[in-house]
Amino acid sequence: MPLPDCPMKLPALANPTFSISPARLKPWHAGLAAAALLVAGLLTTWAVQAADEKAKPAPEAGKPAPKPALTVTATQPQRSEIGSVLGANGSIAAWQEAVVGAEANGLRLAEVRVNVGDVVRKGQVLATFAPELVRADLAQSQAAVAEAEATLGEAAANAQRARDLQASGALSAQQINQYLTAERTAQARLASVKAMAQTQQLRLAQTQVLAPDNGVISARTATVGAVVAPGTELFRLIRQGRLEWRAEVAADELAQLKAGQAVRVLAASGAAVEGRLRMVAPTVDPATRNGLVYVDLPAAGAQNAGLKAGMFARGEFSTGQRSGLTLPQSAVLLRDGFSYVFKLGADNKVTRAKVAVGRRVGERIEITSGLDAGARVVASGAGFLTDGDTVRVVDAAPAVKPAAK
Repeated sequence: MPLPDCPMKLPALANPTFSISPARLKPWHAGLAAAALLVAGLLTTWAVQAADEKAKPAPEAGKPAPKPALTVTATQPQRSEIGSVLGANGSIAAWQEAVVGAEANGLRLAEVRVNVGDVVRKGQVLATFAPELVRADLAQSQAAVAEAEATLGEAAANAQRARDLQASGALSAQQINQYLTAERTAQARLASVKAMAQTQQLRLAQTQVLAPDNGVISARTATVGAVVAPGTELFRLIRQGRLEWRAEVAADELAQLKAGQAVRVLAASGAAVEGRLRMVAPTVDPATRNGLVYVDLPAAGAQNAGLKAGMFARGEFSTGQRSGLTLPQSAVLLRDGFSYVFKLGADNKVTRAKVAVGRRVGERIEITSGLDAGARVVASGAGFLTDGDTVRVVDAAPAVKPAAK
């Protein structure tokens, strides 16, 4: 049945303290009030506990291990024998450069058979002059020789008759002397015209410009149709195609260099050529205090490296052996003009370290400072790492031997 109206008011659940005046309760309402008080207390207790649980900090979960950024192999510096070198700068030049000029006088250049860069042999025809004028002069000289020979024949016959009649007294001594003199004059005349004919023969040979030696044409000024004077330069020839490296070395370092030392010359393209020190200049430039050294370069090596006369090149003189720490080139990272390696810590975290490098020895590079001999560094993949990364270290894969055939 429905409950009668009760003048009691229930307090808000958030406030656990309330009271009901006993004077206002009827006897049969006492049980209902007690039940309401019990429910209100339970609800209040539950709300307080929920608020306390919400206010408590959440239990800290266990931190997972950081994920490795990269799988790498580790290596350590190795002590190797490194050649001690002395560096220098210089220029590539021709070993000897021959100037080929004109010998003929006042002749027209009829043909040019070579150009710059052509390889020529000794005695090869480089250019020709028009020979017509010289041939005409030669023919005239040869005619003069024939005339002089005829004159000499007649004079020789007269002189012989004079000698035969000298004892008989048929001819006077004066006449005999005239015949003998005419013979000698005819002989001199023949010798003179023969010399002129030989001169014209030489002029005819000079209408061909020949290479004085094997080599490469490095310059050409000859132009078809030009009339040049004797001695005019027509070509320049690098004798035997040989090049040399002329380097400047400080005066206090010249004592380390001797003829016959091995030299490694580096072209601007990066190609290397092995040469030999031929000579150290006997003087030093008083302005720069540098001395010149001359290094012979092999023709085949210079050609393969693309070396040309006039190019700049850097070289290294081998002056002995020394011991040093080396790492694989893959372990050294170049950034912003400096060299770095990534050192491995006990927790497999990497730390970037700046190092100074020296010579390259095969596939390894010398470390001159910034790294201890016992340090462990990342062997490869350094370009993908940053300072503080965690890595997974694995053993290096063994080298695969080629199968026997």
